[in-house]
Amino acid sequence: MMPGTQSGYHQFHSTETAVTKVYNDLLLAADDGDVSAVCLLDLTAAFDTVDLLMLRLERQFGLRGVVLQWFRSYLTGRTFEVIYADNKSSVMIICCAVPQGSVLGPRMFIFYTADLEDAVAAHDVRLHAYPDDTQLYLSCHPQEATTAAHTLEACITDVTTWMIMNRLKLNTDKTELLWAGSKYGSALLGSSGPSLQLGAETIKASDHVRLLGVTISSDHSLDKHVSTICSTCFYWLHQICRIRRSLDTDSTAALV
Repeated sequence: MMPGTQSGYHQFHSTETAVTKVYNDLLLAADDGDVSAVCLLDLTAAFDTVDLLMLRLERQFGLRGVVLQWFRSYLTGRTFEVIYADNKSSVMIICCAVPQGSVLGPRMFIFYTADLEDAVAAHDVRLHAYPDDTQLYLSCHPQEATTAAHTLEACITDVTTWMIMNRLKLNTDKTELLWAGSKYGSALLGSSGPSLQLGAETIKASDHVRLLGVTISSDHSLDKHVSTICSTCFYWLHQICRIRRSLDTDSTAALV
């Protein structure tokens, strides 16, 4: 059974529903006068480090017989080489990765990380993911922000331990933190909110983060997201303008 906290490869689910779920939870917390700590986790080479999948498919998901053989046939015996012009690299045997660019690859990764949900729930922290983009978040009263930060630190420590045991790696350099709340809640919290201490790394809170392509600010405003989209659109419109004389009307309309 697919995890309920995973929007990837669920019918009627997408990046839009994943963002809407997290953003809606943050707004509901703000309506109650709470602030929320949102931590965006980054996995290093997530789809290249899965090598315990067959064992998990058999023991956790109960696959047996021919079905399990199908998966074993799909995952094993793969090779990789680079061909450029008439030159070929040496052939490398792929011993642990799920096939990238495939339909089944991300779904298999979801199966592999399914019980991560239990490790997070033990700390009363919420999790939502799409497929390897993982968001951890919890809400609290502004005066309890330091305690909440310690809870989130303990949760991420357990997540890191789980990843090490399952041969995955958390990239703390790209892990981001956002404290979000109403203007009143943010004022009680201070300028940015408590940081997270993850081993030797200190994750400082930012005033905005990019969640699955959507920029969310600490005051829940989408102004920065709109500005970014507008800037991108104007850039490409300017590029089209530069070549407009070389285009007919239909081609210009299609590009715009």
